[in-house]
Amino acid sequence: MNKTGRLAQLCFLAATVSALAATTAMAQTGKLSDDVLRIGLIEDMSGVYADITGKGAVTAAEMAVEEFGGKVLGKPIEVLSADHQNKPDIAATIARKWFDEDKLDAVLDVASSSPALAVLEIAKQKEKIITLSSPGSLRITNEVCGPYVVHWAYDSYAIAHSTGQALVGAGFDSWYFVTADYAFGHSLEKDTGDVVTAHGGKVLGNTRLPVGTADFGSALLSAQSSGAKVVALANAGSDTINSIKQAAQFGLTQAGLKLATLAGFINDVHGLGLQEAQGLTITEASYWDMNDETRAWSKKFFDRVGAMPNMLQTGTYSSVLHYLRAVEAAGTDETEAVMAKMREMPVEDIFYKGTIRQDGRMVHDMYLFEVKKPDESKAPWDYYKLISKIDADKAFQPLEKSTCSLVTKK
Repeated sequence: MNKTGRLAQLCFLAATVSALAATTAMAQTGKLSDDVLRIGLIEDMSGVYADITGKGAVTAAEMAVEEFGGKVLGKPIEVLSADHQNKPDIAATIARKWFDEDKLDAVLDVASSSPALAVLEIAKQKEKIITLSSPGSLRITNEVCGPYVVHWAYDSYAIAHSTGQALVGAGFDSWYFVTADYAFGHSLEKDTGDVVTAHGGKVLGNTRLPVGTADFGSALLSAQSSGAKVVALANAGSDTINSIKQAAQFGLTQAGLKLATLAGFINDVHGLGLQEAQGLTITEASYWDMNDETRAWSKKFFDRVGAMPNMLQTGTYSSVLHYLRAVEAAGTDETEAVMAKMREMPVEDIFYKGTIRQDGRMVHDMYLFEVKKPDESKAPWDYYKLISKIDADKAFQPLEKSTCSLVTKK
């Protein structure tokens, strides 16, 4: 090759390297709408769900951001958090302010179904991404679904089918529900009742009580007098703890009744102690003690929160991490582009492995646990023994049964 040819080749290589460097720089800096990526979490920081969402959910989100490096596309990531006090109107007001004044890019969790449904509608109006791990209402991926709405950790269908089917199959075929009187409680009662009857069992009655009820005595005595074999607690947080404690005081479990916690969490077991919680069945999407990776992450979480994480908190961690990866892959925080990447990319982290369906349901494996007896526990927070794994394709409502307008019917 002559000198002219070599010079031309060198110029071409230099131009190629320069172009690649420019492309890399663009990928690293990207295009964010205001040079900051802002994500928000509206949690219960002070009420009945504070232990299972609250500070733990915010900490999980912050740990995901830290794990990602604190920046995306070369720009800082901010985590906003607020307390909705379990009031949908307060949650909606916070969301509007964040979107309109604080330039929020996405809401990545809202505790409790009623506030979550209120914020979901605002996110849809603003055409912003919202992912939800803490609420369990099946409506999120049915009639109120949206193109930028993702339901992450669990829902009432997954809980109902794992717990309900397992107990009816074991001979516990007559049920009475003690239900929290709001969207999630209603959904949990209906979905579980449908499973019970579909498998040959009977629902003998129900009592609905406001969130934050202190006295469950009348409801529990009604359950006992119904003759049901199972008292199903379609509530969560401190309501679950209080109803289990009072059931023990009234001697329900000693009389042979089975308590089914339909929205129980490891925090509830810790609050009760194994002496009272032993034998409870609990369905969760994750458990801190599954493997070395989950144990290591949970140790860091514990050092900051003083408790091991539940599936709502690990779900928030997972959804934040996936969202950040999608923003990086899209090269922008623009909603449509990021959502496309979120659907295209598999969800894969130490707690969750799954995909996002047309209806916005993130499908993944679920697990049915039984709470250990005191002499079976080897260390603090060693509370669960695995009964069964429910595969992702069986854990959630089949897509063909969804009433989501986004689902293409065959």
